Amino acid sequence: MTQDLRYSALKKTPFHSRTSMASRTNKYYNWNGYTVPTEYSTTELEYTAARNGTSVMDLTPMGKYEITGDHAHRFVDYLVTRDLSEMKDNTVAYIIWCNEDGKVIDDGTIFKFSSTKFMLCCAVKIYNWLNDSAYGFDVSISDVTDTIAALAIQGPTSCSTLKKFGATDLEKLKPFEMREYKIDGFDILISRTGFTGDLGYELWTDPKNAETTWDNIEIAGKELKLRPFGMHALEMTRIEAGFIQTNTDFMAAEDSLRPTRMRSPYEIGMGWLVHLNKNSYFVGKKALKKEKEENTTERCLVGLDIDGDKPAHGSVIYNSKKEDIGIVTAALWSPIMKKNIALASLKRPYGIKIKENIFAEIYHPEELEYRKIWARCKVVKRQFFNPERRNKVPADLYE
Repeated sequence: MTQDLRYSALKKTPFHSRTSMASRTNKYYNWNGYTVPTEYSTTELEYTAARNGTSVMDLTPMGKYEITGDHAHRFVDYLVTRDLSEMKDNTVAYIIWCNEDGKVIDDGTIFKFSSTKFMLCCAVKIYNWLNDSAYGFDVSISDVTDTIAALAIQGPTSCSTLKKFGATDLEKLKPFEMREYKIDGFDILISRTGFTGDLGYELWTDPKNAETTWDNIEIAGKELKLRPFGMHALEMTRIEAGFIQTNTDFMAAEDSLRPTRMRSPYEIGMGWLVHLNKNSYFVGKKALKKEKEENTTERCLVGLDIDGDKPAHGSVIYNSKKEDIGIVTAALWSPIMKKNIALASLKRPYGIKIKENIFAEIYHPEELEYRKIWARCKVVKRQFFNPERRNKVPADLYE
């Protein structure tokens, strides 16, 4: 009998034997066809480890695409809005890419090994888009998601944990740099990158090395407050950092059913990644240039400081006349900031010229009943949490 793929089991990552053993709650999430924990013990404890010790997260399901060939650098520079013509070997860059209408398809990171070899990482699957975009370029594109095991090692003591693991001189690695290590007989790529807005690293290795890597990192971080953390804790840290998430803070152009739901980089606070003056053409350049020149940007994605302590999950934002001006895309009470914060998509000029005297309509559950709260908001810098240690070189070390 032919298996119905609609009901086939989710794949297990190379770390599943360890993550499943560490999970006390049995709460899982479908990420690109893999099962990964949303929570191991409590989200609060996992968040605390990320901000005070070392947190470990299975990143294997992240889409990973190898781009090789004589035109690899030219193709990457053509694909994304950022000018990567001067990108150096063994570095990483944060990027976004658009369709021809200048609407964002996704964001991610690009790893440059050489002018003929790159790796693009993002949260969703884009293999077909990459292949279609590569027409006319001498490049080969491979989906290597299943062939690379990946871990996020984040938090104040993350560098110390990895040094004890065997990554010598790691503290000298600058943000968005990467380095190859040989540890326990396996090649391990370590990049100073992450999605928590804190000091942190990401590890990339052979799936055969996954269990050994997890075990040895656990031993190395035993005295450094190491704890595995899931998707819920990651959500808390990324909101504090002001990082955006595809199909949460904006709809990917490829997934939007209506054109009005698509967003340009200028509408999601990513205008700084659009380099209209770079010499080469990139996908969406004409449309983005027109939007910039004609000032037709309709929305903006901003940070909000909200009165009170009740998170504004999914709240509608109003002006003083009680007119709908936007919606909260992500929110939480920040334990480390001691503030009620949120990311919100607003209709301009709100968020740009008008930053105060706006309100969130919050419905807060209290014992099976909802209490309506009318909370005053103030537009603030979206990067709520940005500790000095995040970019410090050499990184702080702990015994």
